[in-house]
Amino acid sequence: SYFLRHARSRNYVSESEVCKLESVPLDFGDYHPLKPITVTESKTKKMNRKGSTSSTSSSSSSSLLDPLSSVLDGTDPLSLFAAAADPVTAAPPTDGARRKRDKDEGSAVGSDFEPWSSKRGEILARYTTTEKLSINLYMGSEKGKTTTTGSAVSEKVRTRLEELDDLEEGSQKELLNLTQQDYMNRIEELNQSLKDAWSSDQKVKALKIVIQCSKLLSDTTVIQFYPSKFVLITDILDTFGKLVYERILSMCVDNGVSLPDNFSPESVNDTAKETCLNWFFKIASIRELIPRFYVEAAILKCNKFLSKTGISECLPRLTSMIRGIGDPLVAVYARAYLCRVGMEVAPQLKESLNKNFFDFLLTFKQIHGDTVQNQLVVQCVEIPLYLTLYSPAIDWILQCIAYHAPDVLLTEMMERCKKLGNNALLLNSVMSAFRAEFIAARSMDFIGMIKECDESGFPKHLLFRSLGLNLALADPPENDRLQILNEAWKVITKLKNPQDYINCAEVWVEYTCRHFTKREVNTVLADVIKHMTPDRAFEDAYPQLQSIIQKVITYIYDFALLFSVEKFLPFLDMFQKESVRVEVCKCIMESFIKHQQESTKDPVILNALLHVCKTMHDSVNALTLEDEKRMLAALINGFIKMVSFGRDFEQQLSFYVEARSMFCNLEPVLVQLIHSVNQLAMETRRVMKGNHSRKTAAFVRACVAFCFITIPSLSSIFTRLNLYLHSGQVALANQCLSQADAFFKAAVSLVPEVPKMISIDGKMRPSDAFLLEFLCNFFSTLLVVPDHPEQGVLFLVRGLLNVIQDYTWEDNSDDKVRIYTNVLHLLSAMAQETFIYHVDKVDSNDALYGGDSKFLAEINKLSETVVSQILDHLKTLGKEETLRRQSQLALYFFNTILAHGDLRNNRLNQLSVNLWNLAQKHGFADTKTMVKTLEYIKRRSKQPDMSHCSELALRLPLQSRT
Repeated sequence: SYFLRHARSRNYVSESEVCKLESVPLDFGDYHPLKPITVTESKTKKMNRKGSTSSTSSSSSSSLLDPLSSVLDGTDPLSLFAAAADPVTAAPPTDGARRKRDKDEGSAVGSDFEPWSSKRGEILARYTTTEKLSINLYMGSEKGKTTTTGSAVSEKVRTRLEELDDLEEGSQKELLNLTQQDYMNRIEELNQSLKDAWSSDQKVKALKIVIQCSKLLSDTTVIQFYPSKFVLITDILDTFGKLVYERILSMCVDNGVSLPDNFSPESVNDTAKETCLNWFFKIASIRELIPRFYVEAAILKCNKFLSKTGISECLPRLTSMIRGIGDPLVAVYARAYLCRVGMEVAPQLKESLNKNFFDFLLTFKQIHGDTVQNQLVVQCVEIPLYLTLYSPAIDWILQCIAYHAPDVLLTEMMERCKKLGNNALLLNSVMSAFRAEFIAARSMDFIGMIKECDESGFPKHLLFRSLGLNLALADPPENDRLQILNEAWKVITKLKNPQDYINCAEVWVEYTCRHFTKREVNTVLADVIKHMTPDRAFEDAYPQLQSIIQKVITYIYDFALLFSVEKFLPFLDMFQKESVRVEVCKCIMESFIKHQQESTKDPVILNALLHVCKTMHDSVNALTLEDEKRMLAALINGFIKMVSFGRDFEQQLSFYVEARSMFCNLEPVLVQLIHSVNQLAMETRRVMKGNHSRKTAAFVRACVAFCFITIPSLSSIFTRLNLYLHSGQVALANQCLSQADAFFKAAVSLVPEVPKMISIDGKMRPSDAFLLEFLCNFFSTLLVVPDHPEQGVLFLVRGLLNVIQDYTWEDNSDDKVRIYTNVLHLLSAMAQETFIYHVDKVDSNDALYGGDSKFLAEINKLSETVVSQILDHLKTLGKEETLRRQSQLALYFFNTILAHGDLRNNRLNQLSVNLWNLAQKHGFADTKTMVKTLEYIKRRSKQPDMSHCSELALRLPLQSRT
């Protein structure tokens, strides 16, 4: 008991003053940390006069200088390195160089050009078939493989020519009845065979594979698969073109230095040029037009090795070659490939691309000729379906032409398309490829052209869909907006097929939301409901319906306005499939949390969003992932935080009670509700300035009761412990003393249930550290909790100590002793005449007992028990393997006595010396720590009433580790 009978008497006010940082007066007129810095440069000038020394003149820079730059004399080392590495940028560019650079920058394809790779996946997914396909596989040749090392060059050449001719002689195997997936797998095998042949230096075999693949592009027997076939085959052609280019480029390496990106043909050596010409001669000897065209187009970039004008000369010739292809579908894809290669290697040569397109316009009427019609009858393909096969190719050609093209050119092309009959296909591609601003500005012209189109060929609703996509990106003239909507919706609303209808309506909803009021939006939603409800058509259109909801909440994010749209909630009722319904609800809640700036009490918003949140909550079941639960809970919590009834606290509590009944399966939501109700109780206290009336006291008790009955339903034990503590503090602050006691008792009774291991982020962790943290917080609160008149002195502290004593701690853990040491801190604070802190309008034990000797005696009894427990534990750590822990705990207990004990008492003084020696006894004490502790004691001895510390310092030896 000697510890607390001799607890150091504390004057917290004076101690606080001593510990404050020294304040230094500062003249903010001269300096402020946020004020801009003006750097003063000092320059040294050498004087020429005899016998004079260098004088320093100081000049203050009038402009704002950066202190780092001033040190570097205005130069920065990275810029210097860059300038040294690139002599072109270091020298000022000449007018000619500048014009050339500007031209190159203007002609290069930028990030705003959508690459072919982004269209590839969409084409493969869209153009599929269930019919059987056939493919010719190259079987290889055994000729010429066993040549002797000494064979002449002419023999080698003759053998290669024979191999090339071998393809024409039928060294291939036809595979029939392949499914689409089998066909794609075979094409991939050919791609791999090409790479393998190339890497094993079988260049002729590689060429033969490419020729064979190119021939497949003349086959239109399964016509609806042709666009996908084109994608797969041209992948192989691209691979081949890249391999040939890199091969020739590697031959241009001179003394380990490769050619720069913008090399000229003059810098290419003769060997590389000869090899390059050899490839072009080989390709020129291919007999059939289609493989010859495709293989030459694939290596078009290699013309850079031969001459500066090679590419510009080849493009018109290749364009003219396409005129020899009879099938218009095969021809248009050949044009698309030429545009694709042309944009990669020479995007500035737009004239050839334009010629390519105008050639296509001249042959456009072939599409509706007898040959094509007969082919379609044989394959049982309708004209509308056939015309959609052209879309990827024409879209790509037009995209290449329209890229950075002037409006004059686009207008000319539009006029040419107008003059053609049955031009719906072209019109659709023009609207897909041209700039949205160009289309939007001429919206009424396009609507006129759409009206004139023949319905039998290309459906008008697809044209209106393409127009709508443009108007979602750019605004039409303001005076035309309503007329545009009326014209489009007249066509859309007449569509009988629900899938066609919803595909168009989805696009035009965005236009409506962008430019019109809720009345028009409501009309459009009503029309969608009317078309999609019969025969439950909405079940096949969930993605489009989701897209419509997303667009509506993107543009109408004022939720009071949104829920006043009469048909919005009936529209939500179409989402009958639970998973889709929940996704839509999540979108709505994310929008609400993102855009709702102020709290709300609007009953329309509250009822609608409670319904939305309830839908999300009810989707939770035993199979729901934890991440999904967390996401749903976060959205619901975001909504709960935004609800405020102002000073109508009772209505606010009623809302929380209703929310608790609705969201009982999501634990984070219940936790949020408890915090919200506690906050409500504290807000009531703030409004009443701590002086509760009968009515507000009853209301606060109702809040406390809400928390008390909600906490036990939570599964996480530490969440319950912390909420009991937090809610008890709120009850105490609101003078609900018996309720606060109930919370604290519940927390005490819960401590024995804390498991040894708990799950943290899916991993099992020891719980000791979390329990230690909680108990330290709990002790801090117990200081100000007054004793119950019908219970014993310090009944809560005693109960907690009994629980700690009975709790089964890990053998290798010292947390129990650390907790007991913290209990000593608490008991020391309780022994003071006036406590260090109080709760406003709550009398703590210092006021209740007034330093009564019986109260102090009870504290001493408790302290005696705690000290003996600590010392017993230190004795048990005397084994060799636990000596380090004993040293650490002894020092920890020593510091506690130093901070809270009255060291003028001889027994306490002797105990502290014994602990000091025990900490150092076996050489495990940290020397630096011991030195600093001793220095602190010596400094402290110089304070008033602390002279006895100097005697203690003399009795504390420092032992060396040796």
